Amino acid sequence: MVQALRVALAGLGTVGGGVIRVLDENRELITRRAGRPIEVVAVSARDRAKDRGVDLSRFAWIDDTAAMAEAEADVVVELIGGSDGPALALARRTLAAGKGFVTANKAMLAHHGLELARAAETAGVPLKFEAAVAGGIPVIKGLREGAAANAIARVYGILNGTCNFILSKMEAEGRDFAEVLAEAQALGFAESDPSFDIDGVDAAHKLSILASIAFGTAPAFGDVGISGIRHLLAADIAEAAALGYRVRLVGVAEADAPGSRGLFQRVHAHLVPNDHPLAHVTGATNAVVAEGNFVGRLLFQGAGAGEGPTASAVVADLIDIARGEYGPPYAMPADSLATMVAADSGERRGRAYLRFAVADRVGVLAEIAAAMRDAGVSIESLIQRGANADGSVLVAIVTHDGPERCVAAALERLRGSQSLTGEPMWMHILG
Repeated sequence: MVQALRVALAGLGTVGGGVIRVLDENRELITRRAGRPIEVVAVSARDRAKDRGVDLSRFAWIDDTAAMAEAEADVVVELIGGSDGPALALARRTLAAGKGFVTANKAMLAHHGLELARAAETAGVPLKFEAAVAGGIPVIKGLREGAAANAIARVYGILNGTCNFILSKMEAEGRDFAEVLAEAQALGFAESDPSFDIDGVDAAHKLSILASIAFGTAPAFGDVGISGIRHLLAADIAEAAALGYRVRLVGVAEADAPGSRGLFQRVHAHLVPNDHPLAHVTGATNAVVAEGNFVGRLLFQGAGAGEGPTASAVVADLIDIARGEYGPPYAMPADSLATMVAADSGERRGRAYLRFAVADRVGVLAEIAAAMRDAGVSIESLIQRGANADGSVLVAIVTHDGPERCVAAALERLRGSQSLTGEPMWMHILG
């Protein structure tokens, strides 16, 4: 009789319960695809008494999460979360014990992925993390395996469902950010403390993982330029629409792009042309685009979070392990991953959208235009809207193609200006 793959499951939240349900409901199908049964044998969580909607009595309960590494299991699944603490301790102990490790923990991988990959390769065991990026979308498998013959020029996409839900709502209903965020929290799309999502950190964790796999580079989360959507106004969404764009929080990574040597990684609000596939990604959906030199543009799109999609990705990793199908976690041996300097974003060229809240008085537009001229920024269009309730006026500028350092210099020239009543908003136009 073929021996089952024994799984110890740490973390019984939404996704952990989902993993058990997927294994139960699709048991026969999964066994046939994996070539042998996959059985949860031990579980661990903070609250033993909590009703999770699944029968846990059939599993051994282990109170000490780190001790899951010593359970009578072949693979440990970690669904605790957090870049350090119990999750990292469990990962280290599991790999040191010579057991496979599956995780959905993008923060831990962004900060410690290279260390864990080396430990897994040294022990000759799998480290799998499909669920860490874009939920149920098989983008990691697609890059690591399906596009393995290609040199990837660029990988980019919508990597945070919470932000995309908020932006889609603002776009459809003309409402401001704070109001839509409160609704997203009430519906469970946003955490009570949404900072990691709305400030771009969650997307940056995922981008650093994708960049490593796409370019064969060591994960470099510390080099990701990060800004979120906290300061967006309904007026920005409306202005973008009038110009033929939609606003999306997009993570972009490129290695040795023309005029910008090194690894470029950034999460930033973008104006996306209406005819681009990302412009039509709405709600809590994720989408990733990869551009290969032979395969062309690949688009991965689907549910980026939630019980079903994320649990599906975890179980897909377990099926690969049951088949014995796994290789280096980052598509090539950890010691062969290149260490690249962070690219100078100032040398990147592109068009920009700039929004200013200014005092309604004579000379303000001339001051802004002079700052742009003196910094070498060419203005394609300038639009001034009527006065707001506080007496300020919104000025929106779209620039011609040019180096980003010039835009940064223009904004620096305007820093502290008495004409500005708030911080400017700078969004890149996706090209």
